[in-house]
Amino acid sequence: MSTRIPFLKGHGTENDFVIVPDPENAIGLPPAAVAALCDRRAGIGGDGLLHVVRSAAHPEAKGMAAEAEWFMDYRNGDGSIAEMCGNGVRVFARYLQRAGHVTEGDLAVATRGGVKTVHIAKDGDVTVGMGKALLPEDDVTVSVGERSWPARNVNMGNPHAVAFVDDLSHAGDLLSPPPFSPAAAYPDGVNVEFVVDRGPGHVALRVHERGAGETRSCGTGACAVAVATARRDGADPTATGTPATYTVDVPGGTLVITERPDGEIEMTGPAVIVAEGEIDADWLDTATRA
Repeated sequence: MSTRIPFLKGHGTENDFVIVPDPENAIGLPPAAVAALCDRRAGIGGDGLLHVVRSAAHPEAKGMAAEAEWFMDYRNGDGSIAEMCGNGVRVFARYLQRAGHVTEGDLAVATRGGVKTVHIAKDGDVTVGMGKALLPEDDVTVSVGERSWPARNVNMGNPHAVAFVDDLSHAGDLLSPPPFSPAAAYPDGVNVEFVVDRGPGHVALRVHERGAGETRSCGTGACAVAVATARRDGADPTATGTPATYTVDVPGGTLVITERPDGEIEMTGPAVIVAEGEIDADWLDTATRA
C-alpha cells in the first residue's frame, strides 16, 4: 500500500462523508479505520464513509455489476455497515462526475439496498430513485424522556420510525438512540425521525441515524417521512394514480420527495464536493490499532 491514500470530503444537505476512491477494492477499511477517519476531532470527520469500488471488484456487488459499474460500499461513522444512504448516493454520483467516470444524465449505482437509478441535472441537483417503501403494520412507539409517540414503521432499504410531534425540540438532544418498543420491530436498530408540519405538502424533521447520532440530513429518512406524511394525509399514489410530492426541510437544507403512482420514490437535492487530499497510511494504521 502506498504511504498516502487519496480521499475527498463531500456533503448532501450537510450530511457529510469521507470519500475513499478504491476502484479495485484494494484498501482495507475495517470498522476501526472507518471510525478513525470519521472522527471529527482526531480524523477527517464525517457522518459516514463512501468507499468507491467497481461492482465487479467487490464480493457483495459482483451480482449487480451487469446493471451498475460502481458500488457504494457505505459505512456509518462508527464503522458499522449500512444498507443505504440517500444523501450518500447523491454525493457518490457527484464524485463519479468529478472524477470523469460519468457525465450529466442517468446512471446506476449499486448499493447493499439494491441498484439505484440516479440523474445528474444540469442545474447541479441530483435525483435518486430510492425504490419503493415497505410499510410494516407493526405498532411502534418511540420515546424521549417522559414523552412517547406512536411511530410509523417505514423501510426504505433501511429501517425508520417516523413520529409526528408538536415541536422539534421534543426530540431532545438526540445524542443517544431514542428508545423504541417493541424491540422486535427493529432487531438491528432504527433511524428515528421526528416531524412537524410547515404547511401544505411541507414538513420539517430532525433525525437520529443509527451508528451516527443526530445528523444534519438523512435522505432515506426524508423519503420515509414523505411516505408516512402522505399516508397520514390520506394520500396513496399507488391507489389514486396521482403522485405525492413533499418538500422536506432537514437541518442542513431542503429535499424534494415524490412518490409516484408505481410506488417508486424519487429524492432530489444538492450534492457538493468540498475538498480532496491524502490520508497518511501510517496514521491510519496507528489509529486503527489504537
